[in-house]
Amino acid sequence: MLNNKIRLNLYNQSWYSRGKKGSIVIIWWLIQSSLFRLSFHNMYGWRNFLLRLFGAKIGQGVKIRSSAKFTYPWKVTIGDYSWIGDNVQFYCLDTIYVGSNCIVSQESYLCTGSHNIKDPHFGLIVKPIIIKDGAWVASDVFVYPGVTINEMAVVAARSTVIKDIPANEVHAGSPAKYIKKRFEEDELL
Repeated sequence: MLNNKIRLNLYNQSWYSRGKKGSIVIIWWLIQSSLFRLSFHNMYGWRNFLLRLFGAKIGQGVKIRSSAKFTYPWKVTIGDYSWIGDNVQFYCLDTIYVGSNCIVSQESYLCTGSHNIKDPHFGLIVKPIIIKDGAWVASDVFVYPGVTINEMAVVAARSTVIKDIPANEVHAGSPAKYIKKRFEEDELL
């Protein structure tokens, strides 16, 4: 039998900042679970307004579904004409940047926080996620902390992204691996 080294009673994240006071966090969570979530399907402008009100940088023509969730919207930037699907989770303990003309499809989970598995106190680790212009994160994809999905890259449905995806490449699987180029060189001219 192994001697358990894990001591969760010593867990300490006092170094971590949510970026706003606790009262603002609670107000956001209340707004998100009511005015945001209960808004009609096509009320994209309303949801963008609410996110901007809480510090998110939201571009022009962005379409975010009412069931999308944002832990701390002030840590989120979404470029022009991007789409965020149903039940997408922005677990934004660190910054999440989504470029212009991107798609993050339904049920995807963008995770900027994890824990050090070798630390007996299970120390918190946070790293940003960057999704560059024209990229598509398909349905039910999990994106690890610190990952960059480069320009026009595609991550296929149900994939797990643990490392950066180069520009114009399609990756699939768990962990996601190279499948093919999205566009051939002559198509990019």
